Amino acid sequence: MNSNIAIIGGGAAGMVAAIAAGRLGARVRVLERMSRVGKKLLATGNGRCNLTNLNVDASRYHGGRPLFVRDALEQFGVQKTLTFFEELGVLTRVEEDGQLFPITHQASSVLDVLRYEMERLGVEVVCDVNVQKVSGAAGRFVCTSTDGREFAGGKIILAAGGKSSPNLGSNGGGFKLAEALGHRIERPVPALVQLKSDAPYLKHLAGVRVEAGVDVFINHEAKDRDRGEILFTDYGLSGPPILKLSRAVACAAGGGAAGGGGAAMVVRIDLFPEMEEAALAALIAQRIARDPAKPLELSFVGLLPKRLIAVLLKEAGIQADLQAGCGKLSKTEIGAIAARLKAWEIAVSGTQSWMTSQVTAGGVDVRQIDSRTLESKLVPGLYFAGEVFDIDGDCGGYNLQWAWSSGYVAGVHAAG
Repeated sequence: MNSNIAIIGGGAAGMVAAIAAGRLGARVRVLERMSRVGKKLLATGNGRCNLTNLNVDASRYHGGRPLFVRDALEQFGVQKTLTFFEELGVLTRVEEDGQLFPITHQASSVLDVLRYEMERLGVEVVCDVNVQKVSGAAGRFVCTSTDGREFAGGKIILAAGGKSSPNLGSNGGGFKLAEALGHRIERPVPALVQLKSDAPYLKHLAGVRVEAGVDVFINHEAKDRDRGEILFTDYGLSGPPILKLSRAVACAAGGGAAGGGGAAMVVRIDLFPEMEEAALAALIAQRIARDPAKPLELSFVGLLPKRLIAVLLKEAGIQADLQAGCGKLSKTEIGAIAARLKAWEIAVSGTQSWMTSQVTAGGVDVRQIDSRTLESKLVPGLYFAGEVFDIDGDCGGYNLQWAWSSGYVAGVHAAG
């Protein structure tokens, strides 16, 4: 079985690569490990499919050389992406922080039009194919599956994804194929993933949500910061800012689910980022002066979520009976509480597993790839697209935009 282009992986990047190449007249075959293409796409944006973001630029991407994304984004950026999907029938709506979703709020709408366009162009899709080896050279590549089937292609686009959400198709197989073809792999770690902690109060706080500023420290060095809603869970921390900061923790932990190998990893939470510590202490003192007989625990109701109060007072070193009058707090103790509310440090042990991570950090070293065409510098005729690169984006549509951009560029240049 021969084709001009064999695409390994039928995810977001692979499907757009197939369409871009098919529109230029290439004979295209997509080899997908799962029982159908696009399974991970259906899960993006909590099933709503955060297509892209109006704020896309190179600063929203990470990896050894994040500026690598510039050439692909210039060739197929946000506006071309929106036009591409509009022509396929998908209209979009802008939501908070520039995020763009289909107006149907259904990822299935996006997958349906991509599948239809591939069918219209005559793209052959072969599912349940787990490619374990790529051999040959440009014009005569052969992809061999684990069950012994062989699929020939004049050119190859490797769009097999990373290791995140292996139940949806990405199991790290693309890294093995690239490495076998001579490419260097930057150690993959889970990113956009929840953090684990052994803090004793987490079961008590599970389900509590707070708006806060968040910093992550590795070995006492500040690595990254963000602000937004934090969700406490029985295993640790979640929420948009936690997912964003998880990359630094995963890299320090050497893969996330394992321990941190001795690295001290701490999340510092500022529950009142809009206030200075002195002003917060003054506010607490005013509340106490208003009703000094009110039980200490009740005096913080309305300022903090109720389940947080006892935990934070203990974290601040307050030993007083929570039912005693709040007026018994000293100025020093009030200062200690304000300091804790501004800088509550929670030690983390790593990240949750690959199963819950949204994206992979690490992957194929981009120094070995032409940024303009996405063709390998080592193996002519071999192209890359999507999450297989050592490129990962922020939460909010940036990773799907990279999938669309890199898939389109790889497809066009492989066909050209």
